[in-house]
Amino acid sequence: MPEVCSHLWIEAQVRQYLATGDYDGFFIDWPGSSVVDAATRATQRLRAALVEATLREARCFERPVPLPTPIDPWLRDKFGSMVEGFFTVQERDCVLDALVRGVVFLTPHNIVDVLTTEPWLSTAWRLANLYLNSLGASRLGSNADDLVGLSQDTTCYVSLAYFDETDPFADFVVHEAAHVLHNCRRTSIGLPERRQCPTPLDIAFHQRETFAYACEAYSRILAMTQGREARQAALERHMASELPPDERVDHGQYLAILAEAVHARNGWRCIWKRCAP
Repeated sequence: MPEVCSHLWIEAQVRQYLATGDYDGFFIDWPGSSVVDAATRATQRLRAALVEATLREARCFERPVPLPTPIDPWLRDKFGSMVEGFFTVQERDCVLDALVRGVVFLTPHNIVDVLTTEPWLSTAWRLANLYLNSLGASRLGSNADDLVGLSQDTTCYVSLAYFDETDPFADFVVHEAAHVLHNCRRTSIGLPERRQCPTPLDIAFHQRETFAYACEAYSRILAMTQGREARQAALERHMASELPPDERVDHGQYLAILAEAVHARNGWRCIWKRCAP
């Protein structure tokens, strides 16, 4: 391919990636001395373009960074009840450390590092758009997710829009941490391997969103109340408010799980049991 044509072709690939997040994962036709060299050069070019475009779109936008300081105790308090409810005394510290370590809020201070180190270009594109959306800036593509965050392996990336949430029963950080507990392998967070269940929690595939939403709401109910009667009253307020806007969640089943949880000694175990295979 002539040099001019090659340059134009590469720029077209870059524009497509920035607009859609799509790219040829095999990097066919990208220049390089070998397949590995071509893939390396292509990845570097696309990633550099993503960082440049993200910073350009964010340049005129600012917003406060309302992160609690220090953040670790805040996260430990947020996850503590869930970890205690699901895991044995011997496992809790390991799981809690992994969940706290895995939360990454996307801010002007770390966005370049996040986009540079995220292994998957498709995920990096989604993170760039999450960050831009939190600033009120234009997203890079019209098909970008309208989310508060996403999880990748044991990492939960969270937008600063998290702090704009007004629903008292919503907590995206707990929601994504709950997903980590059935998505990752036990060994990846320091737990011993179990042949019969390689993940920290065994959750039925079709129940995964129900499980995460139930954990999210139950954590908020516990945080706002003391005692069974108060938990029941909080659940009734939740029933009269906005329920999970997700077609994968059966609202009747979701509320039945929470109703059992608020009356149980260990509501977390109820949620796990009802969502297990």
